[in-house]
Amino acid sequence: MRFGIDVGSTTVKIILIDENEKVIYQRYERHMSSVFDKVKECLKDLIAEVGDINVKCVITGSGGLALAEKTGTLFEQEVVTCSLAVEKLIPQTDVAIELGGEDAKITYFGSTVEQRMNGTCAGGTGAFIDQMAILLNTDGEGLNEAAKNYKVIYPIAARCGVFAKTDIQPLINEGAPLENLAASIFQAVVNQTISGLACGHKIKGNVAFLGGPLTYMSELRKRFIETLELKPEEVIFPENSKYFVALGAAFMAEKSETLKLSDILGKINNLDSNQTEGAKRIEPLFKDKKEYDEFRERHDKAKIKRKDIKEAKGPLFLGIDAGSTTTKAALIDKDKNLLYSFYSGNEGNPLTTTKQMLKEVYSILPSESYIANTTVTGYGEGLIKAGFNADYGIIETMAHYKAAEEFLPGVDFILDIGGQDMKCMKIKDHAIYSIMLNEACSSGCGSFIETYAKSVNMSVEDFAQVGLHAKNPVDLGTRCTVFMNSMVKQAQKEGAEISDIAAGLSYSVIKNALYKVIKLRNPEEAGNNIVVQGGTFLNESVLRAIEKVLGKEVVRPDIAGIMGAYGCALNSLENFEERHISFVTPADSLDDFKAATSNTRCKGCENNCMLTVTKFADGAKYITGNRCEKGAGKADEHSDLPDLYEYKLKRVFDYEPLSDDEAERGRIAIPRVLNMYENYPFWFTFFTQLKFKVVLSPNSSKELYEKGIDTISSDTACYPAKMVHGHIKTLVEMGEKRIFYPCINYEQKEDSYSQNHYNCPIVATYPEVIANNMDEIFKDAGVEFLHPFVPYDDDKRLIKRMTKLLSGKNVGTAEIKEAVLKAREAELKFKDDVRKEGEAALRYIEKHGKKGIILSGRPYHLDKEINHSINKMITSFDMAVLSEDSICHLSSLKRPIRVLDQWTYHSRLYKAADFAGTRDDVELIQLNSFGCGVDAVTTDQVEEILEHNNKLYTVLKIDEGTNMGAARIRIRSLKAAIDERSKNGIKHEHYEKPYKRRIFTKEMKEDYTVIIPQMSPIHFQYFEAVLNSSGYKAVLMPTVDKNAVDEGLKYINNDACYPTLVTLGKMISALKSGEYDLDRTALIMSQTGGGCRASNYIALLRKALKDLGMEQVPVISFNTAGLESNPGFKIGISMGKKLIIGALYGDLFQRLLYATRPYEKVKGSAVGIMKKYEPEIFQNCRDGKISTYKRLAKKIVEEYDNLPLTGEKKPRVGVVGEILVKYHPDANNNIVGIIEKEGGEAVVLDLIDFFLYGMYSKKFNYEKLSGSYLKYKENKVAIKLVEWFRKPMRKALRESKRFDEPSYIEETAAAASEIASIGNQCGEGWLLTGEMLELIKNGVDNIACLQPFACLPNHVTGKGMMKAIRERYPKANIVAIDYDPGASNTNQLNRIKLMMATAHKNFNKEDIKRKE
Repeated sequence: MRFGIDVGSTTVKIILIDENEKVIYQRYERHMSSVFDKVKECLKDLIAEVGDINVKCVITGSGGLALAEKTGTLFEQEVVTCSLAVEKLIPQTDVAIELGGEDAKITYFGSTVEQRMNGTCAGGTGAFIDQMAILLNTDGEGLNEAAKNYKVIYPIAARCGVFAKTDIQPLINEGAPLENLAASIFQAVVNQTISGLACGHKIKGNVAFLGGPLTYMSELRKRFIETLELKPEEVIFPENSKYFVALGAAFMAEKSETLKLSDILGKINNLDSNQTEGAKRIEPLFKDKKEYDEFRERHDKAKIKRKDIKEAKGPLFLGIDAGSTTTKAALIDKDKNLLYSFYSGNEGNPLTTTKQMLKEVYSILPSESYIANTTVTGYGEGLIKAGFNADYGIIETMAHYKAAEEFLPGVDFILDIGGQDMKCMKIKDHAIYSIMLNEACSSGCGSFIETYAKSVNMSVEDFAQVGLHAKNPVDLGTRCTVFMNSMVKQAQKEGAEISDIAAGLSYSVIKNALYKVIKLRNPEEAGNNIVVQGGTFLNESVLRAIEKVLGKEVVRPDIAGIMGAYGCALNSLENFEERHISFVTPADSLDDFKAATSNTRCKGCENNCMLTVTKFADGAKYITGNRCEKGAGKADEHSDLPDLYEYKLKRVFDYEPLSDDEAERGRIAIPRVLNMYENYPFWFTFFTQLKFKVVLSPNSSKELYEKGIDTISSDTACYPAKMVHGHIKTLVEMGEKRIFYPCINYEQKEDSYSQNHYNCPIVATYPEVIANNMDEIFKDAGVEFLHPFVPYDDDKRLIKRMTKLLSGKNVGTAEIKEAVLKAREAELKFKDDVRKEGEAALRYIEKHGKKGIILSGRPYHLDKEINHSINKMITSFDMAVLSEDSICHLSSLKRPIRVLDQWTYHSRLYKAADFAGTRDDVELIQLNSFGCGVDAVTTDQVEEILEHNNKLYTVLKIDEGTNMGAARIRIRSLKAAIDERSKNGIKHEHYEKPYKRRIFTKEMKEDYTVIIPQMSPIHFQYFEAVLNSSGYKAVLMPTVDKNAVDEGLKYINNDACYPTLVTLGKMISALKSGEYDLDRTALIMSQTGGGCRASNYIALLRKALKDLGMEQVPVISFNTAGLESNPGFKIGISMGKKLIIGALYGDLFQRLLYATRPYEKVKGSAVGIMKKYEPEIFQNCRDGKISTYKRLAKKIVEEYDNLPLTGEKKPRVGVVGEILVKYHPDANNNIVGIIEKEGGEAVVLDLIDFFLYGMYSKKFNYEKLSGSYLKYKENKVAIKLVEWFRKPMRKALRESKRFDEPSYIEETAAAASEIASIGNQCGEGWLLTGEMLELIKNGVDNIACLQPFACLPNHVTGKGMMKAIRERYPKANIVAIDYDPGASNTNQLNRIKLMMATAHKNFNKEDIKRKE
């Protein structure tokens, strides 16, 4: 008998088959996180049914690895077992879509099996559907039934459960019907699967649907079938589809040993869940009962004044807080005694809950008292105010501040964590001076605990209680809840107790709030009078966690859950006028209160907002879903207010193209995307001058976006980038045959003081992604897609380049010259008009006494689908809207600033912030697209400039999610804060000092310890020796620990990429350790000066040092690009020579070690050779003798050649990607070790190639862009020099028996040029593509491409090139792996194992061929 066990993230499936592969027994159970117990239960039932028989067993599934390792049973990757079942049972399948509890997979069957799994996110999976069902108070089955009767599908983001909640919650609050919501959730899952997993690979042919959710949810299948436009005969829905993974495991069990069922059960019985390692543990919340009792006693003192309502007389004051998931109410008397409170879940309908509350109040109200005033706040404020005629509505931040101030006069820090929103307020001068709300990505903290408690069948109260006394809380990281979900699942699979998870979640909620949202650098920033409130703090585990994390005692009012309502009640009291009676719906009218909802579309503009209309029995209406005033039926009251976004959007595309008759050279289409929101006047004029008719794609919309969704190659790219695919697809559908969309690395130089004028990597090179992922569409439609790299920053060179590019169109140089001059005039005129309009807007606000908001973003934030009409929202609050480029010319920003000011668009942000600091009537809001890596640098700098000028800072994170609830709160809060500050006479204080960095002087060289970050353990040990020999006291950091990542998260912007957090976190950790004298220590970091954000790591580090009070520590920039100079640090000829020698030794050992260790007969012998030569190599790095280097290179290769080996062959796996993640084992969770453990040989190409890539690029820059001839020649010489040093190493490798010499950089460039331009020079740029192709050409078909989560250059030259590589090399087996502090190791491991399984399968096929 063969036996398969599939342990998924939420269920256990077991299946028993006989020798004829007939199913004897099958079982499918939810394990409620108790994996081992559920498997034991299933095994006992199986033994009771079939007896204690002999079986051959294989365990599979995302949760099966720990179980298999602990029981010594064979484990097989789930996608492999599933593929086997598909090939055996439904061989006609072309594509299999399998959704599990927390995993989503697509398998393409063809010449090689290509498999995709979800990455760091469980959005769009079964767990996501469960989360949504709980939110709607139903279950999966209920959703499915409801979806059968849907009328409308709303756009919902499924990238992440939290985004979806953010989209769904307002719809629930607005009364959207369950049927529509259910169908919308299923559609969101479909969109997520197609855009997030398929990543540009079409799902076509016969499609099989597998896994639990697709088995049980017919409507989910239906959404897939309709979206993919499948014909009935192409749909495969096999019986047993939920058992396919377990069946595959049973089929594979032939090769495992025979065991009795009782033996397997015995092994599980002997497991102690505490033996399981993996998840890091943190200290318990309480040491002992005594500590807990003291904590309880202290918090019991924080009580509000109360009085029995029966004693109430005269006017009473009601406050209602209609929150995202709960409704709260408080009733007080004139003396502020609390008479009545109410706290209840909305169950999706705040109107019903409020009606119930009012009935309750009226039923107990004494006859001699009455409600004098009613104030409402919260998400449902508008709805409740309209439905029940409340007297006042106030912004919730104000309500919470009023309540906290009443409770603890002089409060300076308020943290409120609600069901789905988090607010933090810092108070200064009795006014709110800083308000932080959670951006969409980390919301849901409170409801996450609730959702999780429900998923293990516990009430929130019980769940909180078990966490209080946990012995070993699990460290669950500080990422958004879906990442945390993965961490929780991982801990469960390792057997962690529910109590440990409960305590761990409490810590995570707090760390999320403090580090991610508030970005607290140290506890002092929180002040001394801290009030915590919101329903989440009724959970004592969370309350204790904040005290542990801050190291301070906090005050939690006994009415923590209803503070917003209490603040509203206080507002009702403040606004009371004698004998006033509240207009709130009286008791006798409540029974007649009814509300009906319907949906319609607003026809006010091209947004066509989906409106939810709530009609009340008295004929009143409440309309939501509209982004501006039009949908609510109001005329646009503020139409005369200046709005630079409206002006610019109209102005930038306001050009009349030639008619078809006038267009002698035909038509040319341009997509309305990214930099075209600024460069269109140039390109329109250029082509019109040349007698082309210019055709522009239509305005963006959700529908247009969805057109291109199946060609998006990277699911974590920003929304503006993803939008490009829809525009291009639309132009093709419009019948356009020639599309022009150029790559532009450098924007025009606007500011002579900024250090560079790059475009961000996405804006600069995204056309390359389009070319390689939409090629089939172009081919089928006969479209010519022109996407050249052009020197937009140099008109002379541009004329030359465009002449060459258009030579086939019979256009002469004189014509091109004229066209470029006219085009540049048009562009400058557009920019000048915008500036004039900005100045006019400033005159208007001065004249009319208005406030202006600089809505500071990038040109493409003009797109209404991207900015969600936030500009209209601002004008609806009676404030004018300026854009960053309309006023930045008025700034006199003093340079240098802290960051490397290298991107043109972002340079404007800094100047706009500085300008805001010169006036009291102008504030700034920064727009930040989710996934924008560059903004990790800019947001901190903009905030810093505003703080220096005593101004407020607001950042709005925007994505495809259209719910603007959070944005509305922030803008209203900002307006309330502006009013409060002007009432208190708080003025700007313009700060006019440039940033002064700490210089590393010649004197410091003598006695300062210089800390070198660890970036590649094999190479950097030699660099330490080089620096020491050059007269520095250099110390290399040991490899990174988990603590380093925590320090990084604490002091570095959390949107920075993983390598930044790892490297800088380690340095901070070292400085805080007390091992170094901070007055005699310097740090050193490399800086390339390229277009990716890596060059700004130094700026981030300096900010962290300032926040830590360690500004005296100088940071040395190690660069050859002339970026920063320090008198005490110079890279001379001698040091340069030694550094090259050190790098070459590192490359040599990396090559030899990785190619030998998997085959060594004596374990440790390959590393032994490296250790043996260390003393000689260190000496050679110190003396720089070429003769020694030549001799040693030959000797080392010979020694590795003669090492005794096993003689076996293994599949080779290339490792490519972002430089730090590629070389640093701590940043990539030791991927080389994993590959070797999984039976492969890792191939990592040379570090020196990264420097050669930079040098070689100068040739392209000179020939095609605006690069200088001198730079090109210097770098050509430098390449020759490096190759001269490489010669002895090359010779030794060439003459060896087993090893290959490295490719020349010219060969790598030639390989890359097959599919990517050499113009791709951000980050690893074309080198990444070139290395993948080079590996494949050298027989390494398996590749792991590593990138930090949201690494911009990798969206283009990594993930963006994979489709093109696979098309050219069908056997290429490439997996992309994202690294991030919150990424679950299990998920990464699964992806690597999956790639390895395919590698072994292909390797064995080739092996059989070779033997034949």
